[in-house]
Amino acid sequence: MNFQTYLPSEILKPYVRYFYKLETDVGLPTAEKTLRTIADGCPGIVFQENSKGKLVRDQKLLPSLFLFGQSTRPSEISMTGDFDTLGVCLHPNALNSLFGLNAELLTDSCLELDALSARKESTLSDKLNDVCTTAQKIEVLSHFMVGKIKDKRSGKEGGIQFALDQLLHSGGTSSLKVLQEELCLTERSFERKFKEYVGISPKLFSRICRFQSSLKQLQTNQFDKLSDLAYENNYADQSHFIRSFKEFTGLSPHQYQKRSTELVENLTELIL
Repeated sequence: MNFQTYLPSEILKPYVRYFYKLETDVGLPTAEKTLRTIADGCPGIVFQENSKGKLVRDQKLLPSLFLFGQSTRPSEISMTGDFDTLGVCLHPNALNSLFGLNAELLTDSCLELDALSARKESTLSDKLNDVCTTAQKIEVLSHFMVGKIKDKRSGKEGGIQFALDQLLHSGGTSSLKVLQEELCLTERSFERKFKEYVGISPKLFSRICRFQSSLKQLQTNQFDKLSDLAYENNYADQSHFIRSFKEFTGLSPHQYQKRSTELVENLTELIL
């Protein structure tokens, strides 16, 4: 697989982490692939040209262009044909702050992005299929998202954004109780607002941040023993770390190292 990232324009940086292109190696025979999604705390957009190949999840054909929310559990996607995908990795708050959606409604789910397009003769997916180069496709998606900035509802959950930033910067180790008290919110209000803004509870988001921190260390071999990973990422012990790892990947750390190749931060290719 060939993977390349592209930075967003300045106006999109508060909403978009990066664009990426993922495609099958040229000249290699096409074979069905099994991909697994894992929790990374970020929603995103995927565009896969139907003429190249198709993505199937839970025996259902995915749209060629879709917006997806937070992932809280691993799921497998089968790929038939050539992989030629343009993706957008969004910031955790983007479903709400950019698209004005209740982020919780898209958790572990997706939405055909054409449904959010203005009612015109050509859909967003039509426009993407009408251009050829990656740069042109990124321009089409960027223009669409900039339009959403202008159209989105006014106001911003500044307090929840502060809590989100603290959890991201601390790798999920910030005290939720302290954050809640700093925002002068009850536990129930804090959870409700966080779910609407991010898609999941602050506790689950915190756990995903810790998991991602340990995953990066695992992938780069920055540890001597699994217990080191556990304690460095504030897990009670090694068994607690392994249970959490299995929850978000469907594999133990050892199985993940043996059977997975990371394609994108929230997508791995399984070696069957």
